Formats: sequence, structure tokens, C-alpha cells
Amino acid sequence: MAAPVVVILAAGQGTRMRSATPKLLHPLCGRPVIAWSIAAARAAGAQRVVVVGGPDRALEPAVAQLDDPTVVLAVQQEARGTADAVASAREHVERDAPVLVICGDVPLMTGEALRALAQAHAGHRASATMLTMVLDDPSGYGRVVRGPDGAVERVVETKKPGDATPGELEIREVNGGVYAFAGGDLLDALQQVRADNAQGELYLPDVLPILRSQDKVVAAHVVDDPTLALGINDRGDLAKVRALAQQRIHARHMAAGVTIVDPGSTVIDADVEIDADTTVHPFTSIQGATRIGPGCEVGPLTTLVDTTLGAGVRIPHSYATGAEVRDGASVGPFAYLRPNALLRERSKAGTFVEIKNSDIGEGAKVPHLSYVGDADVGAGTNLGASTITANYDGREKHRTTIGANVHGGVHTSLVAPVTVGDDAWIGAGSVITDEVPDGALGIARARQRNLEGYDERLRERADR
Repeated sequence: MAAPVVVILAAGQGTRMRSATPKLLHPLCGRPVIAWSIAAARAAGAQRVVVVGGPDRALEPAVAQLDDPTVVLAVQQEARGTADAVASAREHVERDAPVLVICGDVPLMTGEALRALAQAHAGHRASATMLTMVLDDPSGYGRVVRGPDGAVERVVETKKPGDATPGELEIREVNGGVYAFAGGDLLDALQQVRADNAQGELYLPDVLPILRSQDKVVAAHVVDDPTLALGINDRGDLAKVRALAQQRIHARHMAAGVTIVDPGSTVIDADVEIDADTTVHPFTSIQGATRIGPGCEVGPLTTLVDTTLGAGVRIPHSYATGAEVRDGASVGPFAYLRPNALLRERSKAGTFVEIKNSDIGEGAKVPHLSYVGDADVGAGTNLGASTITANYDGREKHRTTIGANVHGGVHTSLVAPVTVGDDAWIGAGSVITDEVPDGALGIARARQRNLEGYDERLRERADR
């Protein structure tokens, strides 16, 4: 069977979303809605994916971001219906290859379902095969009208009164909006479609009776899972689809050996990777391109965005974005890792610690109440509570270099650019502005002076 061309219909305005953002660019579990249909098409083995958008070319950045020459954008210049939208992609359709047509606002369609449709189409040697469902409540869907031989004769739309007869409205088998066509037959039939309906549009299902009139085979492929064709029209639909997509994501990770303690309170994006024997605790959100190694404890109440965790990492009650935490390290509770924070093996960022654009060496510790920004911290170093790297002079950022096995005192500030050597010590309460050599003790604080009788003098002054 030849690899199919997949045409994704994505030119709708999505006005019911009430949004300045095009419907198909709304985020859904870490991807724009349109990216789900594209991913399904690629998973189905498409030789080419054609996204049919509107004349505003709003989807062009999303297509370009994929950087995949097999995914192209075609433009439907005028909103004249689904048949016209498919015709807008004609230059990318091959007469000798099968064509799959799906809607861009049906993100739960899978590559597996599309492959099954293509195989059924090939098995029937059909000119067209449509995906259908049998629903208890078919309201709003086009009805599938079959002939005496059981073959599909046509699809009756129900968008406007008068499109369907009362008898046709009783039909429970509905059009799933997904089709397989023989490329040449589709191109020829599209030229014969007419806008003879209440909407005055060119409907893609009208291709089916045209093919039937030519004694060509029009088949149906019935699916048991109606969520595959669940579409998004408004924000309520988006929420319903998101819940179903999230359930699928959770099921995939749990089947692979991940423990999700409370799936109902856990958010995991579609492209997140989690290795076996990791536990995700409640009220945790794992987003973007996050990668989590085996045996980690993530959460509760933790957010990870585009962050990489090695094996055996512990990160409760914390927020990390664009960070990397290597094997055996611990973070939190109540820590904040900002972009380009690197915690090497067995290091620690403790309670109320913020780290940004810094390299924390193997086994090094920033236990609590500290800010480390634009710094390099050597292996085995321990920074005392309330350590601050003063990295910004009001105009530019500067870097702090702290060597290995440094003992940092509490309540200290390191004013960058500054270097602290290996095995050095920092006295508590110091403001370090100059280099501290290897093995030295750096102290930078005012000498204590006690004023005897100070409280008594204050009382006498208040009594006057």
C-alpha cells in the first residue's frame, strides 16, 4: 500500500472560541491544537501532510516551526466549504496515491486509527472510505445513508433546517469527518460538486454520491471510540478534549511504569518523557519538553517546564523552568530553578533557594534562603544560609566563581565579578568584593562595638 497524502482541513475561523488567537493555535496539553492532527498524520506514515489554512496564513508559523519539508501549507482563499478546502490542496495530491482527509480541530484522532482506515480502504479496493460512528445522540452530525446493499450512498448534513428529512435525522450512524480516497477519483469528483444545500457551500461528503453514480465503491469503516472524532468548537469543547487527552497521556506513562498518585490533580504535557519507577505526586504540573529519569520523586505541588531530571532526583514543592538536575540531586521544598540552572550529581538546592544561570558542582549544597545567579560553584562546596551572589550592577550581569570545598558563612554577599578559591572559608555576615585565595578565610564586616548603658540613656531621654 502506497504511503498516503494527508490533507488537514484547518481554514475555519473558530469564532465561537471568542478569542484573538486562532482556534487551532490554542494550546492543548503542551501543543497547539493543529499539532495534534499533524502528529497523527505523521504517525500514520504520511508521505506528505497538507495543512489547508485560510488566507490570513495564521497557521504558517506553526507549520514552519516543525521544520519538516513533508508538512506544507495550502491556502483556501475563500470559505466555500470542505470540498473547496480539499480542492485547495490539489497540487499536493497524487493521482496514484491514497488521500486521507481529516479535520484540524479533531485532535484526539490517532495515527493508529488513520492507519486502520487506510488499510480498510485498501482492503475494500474503494474509491472512498469514510470513518463512521454509531451514537446514541447523533445531534449535529451528518447522517450516513446506506443503500440496500449496505454500501454508503451519501451523507446528509444537518447544520441547517431543511438539510435533512425527519427520517434521515433518525439515523444514528454519523459521519466522523475523516475520509480515505483514491487520489485520482477524488480530484475528478471534486470538479463535479455543487453547492445545492441550505448553506450554499461545497461539502466534501457530496463526493460520495458522485462516485457511487459512477459505480465506484464507497465503503464505511466503523470505529467503536467516538472520542476519536470529537471536535472543538468553543472553550467548553476544548476543556472536554483536554481532559480526554490528559487521560490518554496518564495511561501511557502508567503503562510504562510511572506511578501517578492522583491523576485527577496531575497535569502532564503530551511531549513529556518519564522513565519507569518515577513517582509523580499530587498537584504537580509537568510541561513542555521536560525529561525525567528513573526513580525520581516529583512533587507534590511541583511545576517543571522544559526541565531535565536525572535518575533518583527528589523535587517536592518547587518550580523549575529550563533547568537541569542530575542524578541523585535534591531540590526544595520551595525552591525556584530558573533557566540554565545546572545542579550536578548529588548536589542540593534547599528550602527557599533560587538559582539562575549557574553551575552547582557535584555534591555542592545551597541549603536554604539563598540566591545564586550567574555563578559557578565547585564540587563539595557548602554555601551558608542567606548567601547572595550580587550579579547585577545596574547595567550589566557579572559572574561569581566559587571553588571546590568552600565553606560559606551565613548571611554573606558575593559581589560579582569575584572569585573564591578552593578550600576557602567565608566569615558569616561578610560582603566579599575581592578575591579570596585558595584555603584562605575571607571576612568583610565592620568590627563590633558595644555602647554601655545605651538602654538606660534612652529611658532617661524619654522621661524628659
